[in-house]
Amino acid sequence: MSSQLVMIKKIRGSLAVVAAAHAELLSPHPHYVSSTLTMIFSPDRNQLRQFYCNVWQKHRAQTALEPLEVLIRDVILLHPEYQTMLEAAEHALEQEYFPESGESNPFLHMGLHLALQEQIGTDRPTGIRDLARQLRLRYPEPHALEHQMMECLAEMIWRSQRDGVPPDEAEYLNCLRRQLSL
Repeated sequence: MSSQLVMIKKIRGSLAVVAAAHAELLSPHPHYVSSTLTMIFSPDRNQLRQFYCNVWQKHRAQTALEPLEVLIRDVILLHPEYQTMLEAAEHALEQEYFPESGESNPFLHMGLHLALQEQIGTDRPTGIRDLARQLRLRYPEPHALEHQMMECLAEMIWRSQRDGVPPDEAEYLNCLRRQLSL
């Protein structure tokens, strides 16, 4: 196996860890994470948030980034509204986000981007890559496309955790298919 292929597999595995940790933030049921978001280990919330802050600090200092850090940096660059927050690491680590109050968790949001990118890259669940290609015709801007698809991913995770059942990948793909007909 080529060293490049080994590196890609490591990156994708790392993305699964990041995404799974974000899914864990939503629920007391971390074992109900889909097969595409396999939980390899479970860093605590502050470790995960600190990782994002460190990536942003390394980027700003123009320090070399590891491949996973490059992917995270690219997501951060798409979200200038999060960059100031990432510079204030102490506050970022302690901040609570309450959806009931209309607050969005930026770490969860960025993790969903990463999870979706990994799913499309690995075509897991099977068929998501083709659906992404079809949706690209409707949403040609990649960031807008990811946001549309993330609605379905977040809904699948939320339902799974609300109902205490494994994620329904078939319903997830159906949600994405419905996006085609909007």
